[in-house]
Amino acid sequence: MEQVAERLGLHVRTIRNYVRDGRLNAVRIGKQYRIAHEDLEAFTGRPVPAPVREAVGRRRHTEVSSIVQVEAISAEMADRVTSLLMGAANTRSAADEPLRVETMYDPERARMKVIVLGGLADTARLFDYLEGVLAS
Repeated sequence: MEQVAERLGLHVRTIRNYVRDGRLNAVRIGKQYRIAHEDLEAFTGRPVPAPVREAVGRRRHTEVSSIVQVEAISAEMADRVTSLLMGAANTRSAADEPLRVETMYDPERARMKVIVLGGLADTARLFDYLEGVLAS
């Protein structure tokens, strides 16, 4: 009820009285009342913008899905790249966001594919490592 009172610029007691009088529909759950967005719009007779929900105690999450294809790479270099990427992905702390790396090598085409799923910063660091190994 406090949120509804704040959004309408009214006192909480006023909202409570509206609910008791039946002018504003609400559902009682335990000691609290819940007022549906549709009931609030019906009560005011105009559209009421939905409240912006804040992610309390959570931080924004981003994730990257990437596929890198490397042409003209030898089996030995593909093994080296795989070892580097797997080592980098597996030596992270448990508090870090998950980072998944898969590699595939096609010896007939001398082609390697690297699939990375993880956070933005971790993926960027992994690609820096990859670039460093491939440039040498």
